[in-house]
Amino acid sequence: MPSWFEYPTTRRFLLGAGALLGGSSAVHLALGQSQVPSAATPAGDNGGSKVAPPVAEAGHDTHDGMTTVGEVDNERNGFDPHDILTDWDTGTASRSPDGRTLREFDVIAEDKEVEIAPGVFFPAWTYNGRVPGPTLRVGEGDRVRVRFRNFGSHPHSIHFHGIHSARMDGVPGAGNVLPGGEFTYEFDAFPFGCHLYHCHSVPLKRHIHKGLYGAFIIDPDPARHIELADVARSRVLGSPDNALWQEFVLVMNGFDTNFDDENEIYAVNSIAHAYSKRPIVVDRGQPIRLYLINITEFDPINSLHLHANFFDYFDHGTTLTPTLKTVDTVMQCQGQRGIVEISFKDHEPGLYMFHAHQSEFAELGWMSLFDVQDGTTKPAREG
Repeated sequence: MPSWFEYPTTRRFLLGAGALLGGSSAVHLALGQSQVPSAATPAGDNGGSKVAPPVAEAGHDTHDGMTTVGEVDNERNGFDPHDILTDWDTGTASRSPDGRTLREFDVIAEDKEVEIAPGVFFPAWTYNGRVPGPTLRVGEGDRVRVRFRNFGSHPHSIHFHGIHSARMDGVPGAGNVLPGGEFTYEFDAFPFGCHLYHCHSVPLKRHIHKGLYGAFIIDPDPARHIELADVARSRVLGSPDNALWQEFVLVMNGFDTNFDDENEIYAVNSIAHAYSKRPIVVDRGQPIRLYLINITEFDPINSLHLHANFFDYFDHGTTLTPTLKTVDTVMQCQGQRGIVEISFKDHEPGLYMFHAHQSEFAELGWMSLFDVQDGTTKPAREG
């Protein structure tokens, strides 16, 4: 009979072995019992103890205990994952000499410790003190000017997924900024869609997984898309057509807490099980639009699966007609993104799950719920 020690002792192996051997975490999860974690010592870049992800108490609201125990201190973090859902940063708007809209942003890179699960701290590198960074939202054809200052301990940059000149690419030799320095990126916003930005300094995987990324949304200009102007208007933040939608940004990410190139925590918008403990309240009568972005390092794909419903998907958000219709699961590689459109108008009110369809990701933090109710819509918050 082969020995357990003949197999590589990776995180995934240990999780599987724990389930087979009746390890305490597996038993508590299966029985829905509470397992209260001890506080983790913040880990540095060069190591730190691996913290076993805690599990939750049983009950309908936690869906059989598949959630962390305790609460993350959002005030200490300086951001709340529920605010990130709709916190659109539209910059400071003015008119450029040629009559176009000019949108100006200030982005700062800084080192900051972030609590990503109750008692689990991560030494992050951040844009504007949060992970993900601010959701920058502009209009198609706008002139975009981003003043970037690096207050961090390493060289950093901002690489925007979009169309721009080589000197604005945010890579070494073109917008890479040393600690204490600054650089101004300037370009026209094309193409419309659901995009992202991230640091492109080397080593690239370190700068991404440490937290330097965020959503970059370009709303379509209806005047440029006459044949689908109504659809385009529905995506323009602040328009009457857009007010009929419930829009949220979901950045799928992971955290390697012990720096072994494998993630111990998975999440959307950084905090494990944030939307399981406090489900996202939505109005049954109005459609939902999700700006979905995958920036998970160390895993080749991430995914979103919706329970009890189907949706349309617009790959990269660069089309006004769906690239996938009537699906309930979508996969994205790192850097891929898209728009998900959902309707619950024919459903009964209640809690509807959505999560990664890699079960390990869901158990380690990427599990969420919509709380579908009647008459709950609030005005969209503009940055």
